[in-house]
Amino acid sequence: MQEYPSLTLGLSKHCDPNLITILLQDDVCGLQIFKDNEWIGVDPVPNAFVVNIGYQLQIMSNNKLKSVEHRAVTNSRTARTSVAFFFTPRDDIMIEPARDLVDASHPQVFRACQFTEFLRYYMAKNGTDDDALEHFKLRA
Repeated sequence: MQEYPSLTLGLSKHCDPNLITILLQDDVCGLQIFKDNEWIGVDPVPNAFVVNIGYQLQIMSNNKLKSVEHRAVTNSRTARTSVAFFFTPRDDIMIEPARDLVDASHPQVFRACQFTEFLRYYMAKNGTDDDALEHFKLRA
C-alpha cells in the first residue's frame, strides 16, 4: 500500500457553520471535543454516527442547543478515514430563532440573517473565530 504522509490532513479547532454534521469514523480515534477546558478524544463506536450540532441549529434553537468546539488530529502510526455529511441551508434562507422558543422569559438571542451572510462572516474569519456567533447576537 502506498503511503502519502504529506497529504495527511487534520482540522484545527472550530465549530461547524452549518445546521448538522453527520460523521462516520473508522476504528481509529481522531475526533476531539473541547470540554471543561481540555481536549477529549471521541472514541469511535462501530456502525455508529457522530452527530454534531452546527451554528445554524444553535441560532434556530435560540441558544438552547450548542455547537461543540472540535478538531481532528492526525495519527502518524495508523491511517484513518472519516466521512462527513454536512446539512446546510440554502444561501437565501433566513436563519433566526424559532418563534416558539422566544418569549418574555426567553428573549431572542440572535438577529435574523441570511445563511449566506453568516457563511461569509464565518469564512472571512477563516472558520477560526473563537465565537462567530457573537457577531449575530442581539445586544441588550
